[in-house]
Amino acid sequence: MHDGILAQAAQRVAGTARLACGEIDGRTRLRRLYQDGSAKIRMPAVNGDPLEAVLINTAGGLTGGDRLAWEVDVGAGAAAVITTQACEKVYRASSGHAGVRVGLNVGEGAWIAWLPQETIVFDRSAFARTLDVDLAPGAEALLLEATVFGRLAMGERTTHGRFHDRWRVRRRGELIHAEDFRIGPDIAGTLGRPAVADGAAAVATVLLVSPRAEDLLDRVRGIVGDDGGVSAWSVGGSGKLLARLRAGDGYSLRKRLVPLVELLNGRAGLPKLWSL
Repeated sequence: MHDGILAQAAQRVAGTARLACGEIDGRTRLRRLYQDGSAKIRMPAVNGDPLEAVLINTAGGLTGGDRLAWEVDVGAGAAAVITTQACEKVYRASSGHAGVRVGLNVGEGAWIAWLPQETIVFDRSAFARTLDVDLAPGAEALLLEATVFGRLAMGERTTHGRFHDRWRVRRRGELIHAEDFRIGPDIAGTLGRPAVADGAAAVATVLLVSPRAEDLLDRVRGIVGDDGGVSAWSVGGSGKLLARLRAGDGYSLRKRLVPLVELLNGRAGLPKLWSL
């Protein structure tokens, strides 16, 4: 201690939350819930399936050195929709990177929709996220991640930083989908390339693993339009539909994500917290 002042390390955000649900008496119900640190989960009242869970980072954002982990287990025959209370914000990092780890385990014949709201990436931020999904036989999944580089409505654009999004989807341990989206340090320059985003500041990836995938291809293409692309195929007996979207800003992106989620999420439709 010098002059009565004790140097302290910068406070970091840390949180882990786990949710497990299962089919009980014909309806999906909560089985276990664990929450630690800034990671919280709330479940709004819904009439029937699927169970809806809302993820909350009580710290209000992430920066270098912060860590969050979300784990969801959906039992056989159950159905769950997972979303977030608000857009996650990744602020400028003075050192290190912010990290988010997501693990989804989906039982036989079960359904999960992973539908977080957009991640907003600020200038000079550093962020890494992993999404690991394990599907049992007959399980289906809808996965979405949307990212906005800067708050254009406020005159803020992300020019530099580091961003890494890693997905691994397996069925019975066999890899059926993998991708790594990595951009930086020149984010604006890379997004400006025609083969990357052609100057767009908002991008999204949507993956549907379901026997319905090929049947929905034409309708999804109609929603995505020219600012993106859609493909459908089968891997290891799993039907897959992959859509990538780009837009000039977050609002324009969401205007297409809303009808897309409504279509792909079946009777569950749009999560309660999603809106335009």
